Amino acid sequence: MTQNKKTSRREFIATTGMATAGLTLGVPGVKASMYNRASGSNDKIRVGIIGLGRGGGLMNRFMTQPDCEIAALCDVDSDRLKRNVEGHNPERYSDYREMLDDKSIHAVVVATPDHWHCLQTIHAIQAGKDVFVEKPLTITIREGRMMIDAEKNSNQIAAVGLNRRGNFTYQKLAREVPAGRIGKITFARASRVNNMYPNGIGKFGPEKPPENLNWDAWLGPRAYRPYQQNIAPYRFRWWSDYSSQMGNWGVHHMDVIRWMMNEQAPIAISAHGGNFAVDDDRTIPDTMHVTYEFASGAIMTYSILEASSSRYFHSGEVELRGTKAALFASQGGYRIRPTSSGQFQTWEQLTDEEDFTLGDEHLIDGSSDGTVNLIRNFLDCIKSRRKPLCTLEEGHRSTSLAHLANIALVTDQKLRWDPVNEVFTNSLEGNNLLHYEYRKPYTL
Repeated sequence: MTQNKKTSRREFIATTGMATAGLTLGVPGVKASMYNRASGSNDKIRVGIIGLGRGGGLMNRFMTQPDCEIAALCDVDSDRLKRNVEGHNPERYSDYREMLDDKSIHAVVVATPDHWHCLQTIHAIQAGKDVFVEKPLTITIREGRMMIDAEKNSNQIAAVGLNRRGNFTYQKLAREVPAGRIGKITFARASRVNNMYPNGIGKFGPEKPPENLNWDAWLGPRAYRPYQQNIAPYRFRWWSDYSSQMGNWGVHHMDVIRWMMNEQAPIAISAHGGNFAVDDDRTIPDTMHVTYEFASGAIMTYSILEASSSRYFHSGEVELRGTKAALFASQGGYRIRPTSSGQFQTWEQLTDEEDFTLGDEHLIDGSSDGTVNLIRNFLDCIKSRRKPLCTLEEGHRSTSLAHLANIALVTDQKLRWDPVNEVFTNSLEGNNLLHYEYRKPYTL
C-alpha cells in the first residue's frame, strides 16, 4: 500500500466510518477553476480507477481524452496493480480508502463488482471526488436511493456507465418516440440470449484463494464464504449475492426502453424461471421471463435465455410496439414499420416507414462508442458542474428494474410496486429483500 499522505489510514478509516453512520465529511466539491492549481495536474483532470477488471477497459477509454490523467489505480488483486499505464505514472493502492485520501485526485471510477458500488461511490462523494460508476448501479434497491441522497448532500458530480445513453441512435429515438413517432406504446420487449448449456460456469469446491487476491476484501460487505474459482474474477455475475444477468445485461436494454417510453418505474412485476438445463454452480436462473406493467398502460417483458441460441429479433436488440408503428432498434440503427388496420378498422397508414443506420455523420465528437461519449460528457460535467447524461437517479431507476425482477422470481408473487416510496404494497417478503445486512465492520 502507498502511505505518503498527511492523513493516516487509521484516521481516514475512522472518519469514513463516521460518514457511513450518517455524517458527511464536509469536503467541498472541486470546482473547474481548481484543476490548474492542483500540483502536477497540467490542467488535466486527475482520475483514480477502483477495480481493474472492467475498470481496465474504462481506463483505456479515459486515456483517449486529452484533458485526463490516470493518477491512481486500486485493486484487491496485486497482479492487476502491476499493469503498465503508458504515458501515465499512477499511484497504486490495495485499499480504495487510501486513494480517496489523496487530495490531488479529482474524480474516481468505480468499476468493482456490483456489491461494492454503493459504499465506494458514497465514500468517494464524501471525500469530495466526482464519480463515474459502472452499471448496474447497485446490488439492492435501498443502496441506490442512499447513493442519490449522498450526492444531493454534496457538491459532487456522479455519472452512471449505462453506455447506450451515449449513443446517437438512442439519443435520437429518446427525443422522437416520446413525441409520438410510433404512437402510444403498449408493449416493449428485449432479451439476453447466451447458450451456456451444458456446463455453464462449471462446478468447483472451496479452495485457498490465490496469493495475489485479497479474498476478504473482495467479499467486502457480503457474508464471508470460502473462495471458489468460478466466482472471481468475472463469473460472480452468475451468483445472486454479487450480481445477476438481469443486472449485467438486462439493465442495458431495459434502460433504453424505459428512456424511449419516458417511464420512471413499473407498478407491477411478475417473473417465471429457474435452472432448467445448465448444470453448474450458479445461483441465478438459466431461463427467466419477466413482465412489467406501467401506470401509463404499457407492458414490458425481458427474457434471460442461457440454455438456447439463435436471434431473438430479426433485427435490433429492443422492440417497441405503438399504435402507429413498431420500432426495432440497436446502437447501430433502427427500423420503423407502420402498423396496418386490423379487425373492424379501415384507417390508412398512420406514419412513415423509416430505416436509419448510424453513419460517420452521426458520431458524437467523432466517436460511435457510447462509453467513450459518456466519459467525455462526465469530464465536461466535472468542469461545468452540469448534470451528466446518465445521473444516479436514472441509473437507479433502470437498475431497480433488475432487482424488482429478481425479487419477483424469489417470492413467486405478482408484486405491486409503489415507485414513489419504493416499497411493495402487497409483499412483506419482497420488502425484506430490498436490502441486506452488511457484514461487520461495513455499515451504510
